[in-house]
Parts: sequence; structure tokens; C-alpha cells
Amino acid sequence: MPVNSFENYPMSWKPTIDKTKKPIYQVLAEQLKQDILNGVLLPGTKLPPQRELADYLDVNLSTISKAFKVCGLEGLLSSSVGSGTFVSYDALSNAYLLEDAKPKHLIEMGATLPDNASYEPLLLQLKSMLQEAEYEKWFGYGRSGESLWQKDAAVKLMLRYGFETTVDHILFSNGGQNAIAATLASLCQPGDRIGVDHHTYPGLKTVAAMLSVQIVPIKSENYVMSPAAFEYVCKNENIKGIYLIPDYHNPTASCMSVEKRKEIAAIAKKYNQFIIEDATYHLHKENPLPAIASFAPDQVIHIASLSKSIAPGLRLAYVAVPSQFKELISKALYNLNISVSPLLAELTARIIVSNQFEVLIEGHREQTIRRNQVVNRYLADYTCLGDETGIFRWLLLPGKITGAEFERLAAQHGVQVYAAERFVVGNSCPERAVRVAVCAPETHEELEQGLIILKRLLNDLI
Repeated sequence: MPVNSFENYPMSWKPTIDKTKKPIYQVLAEQLKQDILNGVLLPGTKLPPQRELADYLDVNLSTISKAFKVCGLEGLLSSSVGSGTFVSYDALSNAYLLEDAKPKHLIEMGATLPDNASYEPLLLQLKSMLQEAEYEKWFGYGRSGESLWQKDAAVKLMLRYGFETTVDHILFSNGGQNAIAATLASLCQPGDRIGVDHHTYPGLKTVAAMLSVQIVPIKSENYVMSPAAFEYVCKNENIKGIYLIPDYHNPTASCMSVEKRKEIAAIAKKYNQFIIEDATYHLHKENPLPAIASFAPDQVIHIASLSKSIAPGLRLAYVAVPSQFKELISKALYNLNISVSPLLAELTARIIVSNQFEVLIEGHREQTIRRNQVVNRYLADYTCLGDETGIFRWLLLPGKITGAEFERLAAQHGVQVYAAERFVVGNSCPERAVRVAVCAPETHEELEQGLIILKRLLNDLI
């Protein structure tokens, strides 16, 4: 029997388990999971200390620890040294942002998409390739030894991104998400921890959950990861590395200064931390800042892709990998990808080497600026963070409405936006905010229609 009486003891969770079922820790973990999913335990709830819970249930402390670990690896719990264990704020959120089908009867302002102006130039380039005598090779397996000039194209693109590297560091991946998955799979073991911003790219969250890698929120200053907080976590939270989007951070649209990039790089070198630098949005800047990889080339896995700056269907990412990680990540990419599409690899390389990508990006940038001017006009009375060249904005909500509540309200009135709850990490409290995709509507008229609806809803909240 328990040593203490808990009849009148204020515990946030008093589970009842059948001890005849074995192993007990799995039974307890399943009960904890169901209580979270069914709303018995709400996001942000602090769970009882493990010793108290062990005493209450009359089980070994290790049983509680194992149950908490199972739920922690599923992303349901978050813990930090000295603070305790909490139900994750994102335990119930939907991190899968791309719907199976385009939302019907909704103006799409959720998914981050560039405008479609580059589709026709890409088509013309494809037609030219398929008229060549050896067109069959675009439909076979791609082999790394046949892609040296394509790696030259990758080096050229990264130089445009603000990072100078060489072909011997370049790997190919079927998109940035695959590159992230391969990096975590090769550099982390189940139960390992990596640091991220309080709100982060949901694709990183889903990959980490799949691989049982725990993500630890690191405090920010003005929406940018704090170097001091990063160093504190290096010392106290036993992390192996961090994930960052330094330009047009998803979802808060913030950009990291050169000084902060240098500080983050220096700390990574000091504590031997790897950095996954997601450069998805680098090219949206007319004059990109130096990549973090340029300050710590031996620590940073730099991922460059064109899906958000040219076309989502270009599922190809270039990965610049430090020598110490190259063999591990190369094997992981092979297991995930086998090979990248020779057709997409060739198409992308030709666009880069011919400098056509510069023309396409400039066209997208001009379109994005015009769209952001429309956003600024309609949402001038509200705080809508982000630069004029960014394809999404971070809209802070008035009143007391949460992001999740506003997302549902907007959908009821015909507009899809994404709430902060989809992006929040662990026991971080989600901002009362939504991400608004500026370039997702197919036309300027559709964008204006969506903004008119959002403005009306925001006015009603005041």
C-alpha cells in the first residue's frame, strides 16, 4: 500500500491501472496517452513528480520513468531540468500542414506556396530536355558519379545563399524534409534531444516523433533563438544539436542578424553541437546574409532547396555536409531515397547554371512584394510580422482568442490559416497568432477576398 494517504492530496493526475496486466509501465503509458488525447489532461498540465506518482500507485519509480519516457518519445510530454514534466502544448495539434486534397470552398492561406509564375519557364526547359537524343537517361536511376556538374550547380546556388563550399561536401536529397529526416536518423539515437525554437517547422516535429528524437524548446529574443539560451541548454539539457531557419523563420517570419549567426556558430563549435541550417527561404532576400554554415562549416548541415522559391514540385534539395558527418548522412539518404530523380536533378541544375533561376526568383520577389503591399493595406491596424519579400506573415491576434480558435473561425468563414498551436514545441505556451500565407491564393483578387474576411473577423474581436 502507498506510504502516504492521497485521498485529499492535490495531484493533477490520479490514474487507475490494472496491475494484473504486464508490463505495468506500458499500461500506465497507454492510460496517460488516452487521458491526454481525450482531454482529461489538458496541454500545459504539470504532471505529479515521479516519486509522488510511484508512491500513489505503489509501484517502482522506474515504472513511472519508463511510462513517461514512452509518452515523451511520442511527443506527448515535455520536460526540462528543474521545471518538471508537462503535457506538451502541441500534443493534440495537427502538424501535417499539407492536406490530402486542396481545401474545397476555402481560400488557401495556410500552406506556404510561391506563386505559379515559374511553371511555364520550367515546362519549356523540360520540353527542350525531352527533345534531346539521350532523353531516356532522365528516366533511369541517378548515380552520384554521373552528377559532378550538377554538384557544381549546387555549389553555385549555395554561394548565392551566402555559403561557399566545394563539390566534395554536396549530397542530393528528394526535398528538404528528406534531408532533415536523413540527418536526424544518422546523427541521433532514439531518446536523443535536439534544440529548436519555441515555434518551429512542423515537418521537423513529425520527423523527430517518427525517430523518437526529443525536441527541446530554446528561448528566443524578438523571435530569434537566444545565443545565451542556446549555451545554457548545451550545458544543462544534454542536447546533441539544434535545428534553425535563420531567414524567414517558419512560422514567425523573423530573420537572424549576422551577429547572432556568428554567436550561434561559436557556441556550436565550443560545445561540439551540430546545426541543421534549413535554408529553404534564403533566396527570398534580395541580398541574402551569410549562412550560419559560413561561420561553422565543420558543425553545420546546410540544406538548400528551391521548392519555396521557385516551385513546390521541384523536390530536390542540395545538402552541404561537413566531412565528419558525410558518410553517415550519405548512407541515410541512400536508404531513404535510393537516388534522386535524374529528371529533376538535371532540370534544376540547368536552371541554375544558365542563371534562369535568378530571373525566376526576381519575378517571384516582385510578385511577393506586391502581395505584401495588399496585406499591409488590409491589416494595417494589426501586428502582422514579416518582410515584404516573405511569402508568409505572422499575425498576432487581438483580444483573448487563441490561434486554434481563430483558425477554426476563419475556416467557418471560408479562409484557411494555420494557428500557432501547429508549430509550438513541448511545454512552450503557443502565441495567440496565426500564420498567413501571402502567395498561396491563386490570384490577387482571391488574396484580397481572403484579407477582407480576415479583417472583418479581427475587427469583431476588438
